[in-house]
Amino acid sequence: MLRVEMAAEPVDFDTKVRKPGLRAIAELVGEADLPKRRGRPRNAVAATREQIPADKFPAIWTRALPELLDAYGRVCAYMSIYIEPVTGAASVDHMLPKSLDWREVYEWRNYRLACSLMNSRKNAYQDVLDPFEIEDGWFRLELVGYQVIPGANLDPEIHGHVEATIERLKLNGHDCLQLREDYATAFFQGDISLDYLRRRAPFLAREIEAQQRLAVLSELAAMDQELGLG
Repeated sequence: MLRVEMAAEPVDFDTKVRKPGLRAIAELVGEADLPKRRGRPRNAVAATREQIPADKFPAIWTRALPELLDAYGRVCAYMSIYIEPVTGAASVDHMLPKSLDWREVYEWRNYRLACSLMNSRKNAYQDVLDPFEIEDGWFRLELVGYQVIPGANLDPEIHGHVEATIERLKLNGHDCLQLREDYATAFFQGDISLDYLRRRAPFLAREIEAQQRLAVLSELAAMDQELGLG
């Protein structure tokens, strides 16, 4: 995982998502004297907003998916892999689960662009680190088996959170490993450029670049030592 900077809220988000979403919530608790709207009225399902079941919130957030895809370059926030336009399944993940706070159900700041696989694995669990809040270096990648591992010298608590995230999302599952290896093989064989890799698999690209820099520095150090001995 890489740190993701939150994109600015789209100018029409309030009209497209927030206001219709809050209106839906008002209907779900049977609020009286609401202005007329098009479509079938929604039946009340709870006495208070806090009691609304998570699966009863209308999926109005999907209206923001095109803006999420554009804002985040179609890269899954959790897997750091490009979501293909045709074969990939993009989704809106609620970082704070819908079951915990109705106020965040229709808020741009609570949305993370996720492939459907990562979204389903994260589900409503709260042991996954927020891509908006992680720091560079918390997650690293070894370039032999392409396993995601915790960074070196992390605070023990952070180390535990990183491990829990890797486990919950199954970031080292066969499907994830194979995809990283396929991208890496294509790069090392010269089939794709580093720039292309940065767009399609930015986490992998960063780790490859870091390893290449280390190799260059090591080679320069060896040359300096050799010259010094001479």
